[in-house]
Amino acid sequence: MGVARYREDPAPPGSGLVCLWSHEVAPDAGSHVQRVVPDGCVDLIWWSEDARVTVAGPDTGPHLPELRPGERLVAIRFGPGAAPPVLGMPADAVRDGRLPLRDLWGADADRLGEAMAGSSSPHAVLTKAALARAEGPPDPIVPAVVRALSRGEPVREVADMLGLGERQLRRRALAAFGYGPKTLQRVLRFQRALARARAGEPLAGVAHGAGYADQAHLAHDVRDLAGVPISALL
Repeated sequence: MGVARYREDPAPPGSGLVCLWSHEVAPDAGSHVQRVVPDGCVDLIWWSEDARVTVAGPDTGPHLPELRPGERLVAIRFGPGAAPPVLGMPADAVRDGRLPLRDLWGADADRLGEAMAGSSSPHAVLTKAALARAEGPPDPIVPAVVRALSRGEPVREVADMLGLGERQLRRRALAAFGYGPKTLQRVLRFQRALARARAGEPLAGVAHGAGYADQAHLAHDVRDLAGVPISALL
């Protein structure tokens, strides 16, 4: 399969998940370093080597995990704002973190890891366990905030639209997304730019279409969030 293989599969409709994913490193390969960049999401990741489950993100900069030969990761990815009811804590408590799920769920996390190790459908086991832990729906402002910030709406106008003060919006955004609204907007813009660039659009058009002032602004933001120029990231 080459050195490493990453795969995404669709998530169950209505689950709040963006996707199910897996990442495998060939047994005869060397260690593999994977660059992970901010996307506003939170992942639950099972590691085959010791059957542990970790909570990842949301990130504000690059993360570079090293995967060993033969390592297999199985994970689910929550969209922006969807994870806190499952985690049982606000998203800013795990921002930029790689936290053992056991710290949040206790022995249930150990039992989940063991069940995944013994299952032919570990994604199904992880998804079912995660959704069963949800303590309620996400904050109801989540969809409207994501839509408005994705359009580039000023934070003050987003707060006014929701009938909130800017401080209230920031407090609820931190709990839901792990970021204040300005940082969330920056991460969403970065991801829009990546999607356009990966589709083959010239970088000048990427910058304009994603909402950057110019191509230099795009280059600075990508290097800041991803740690490398956009050409290396692609």
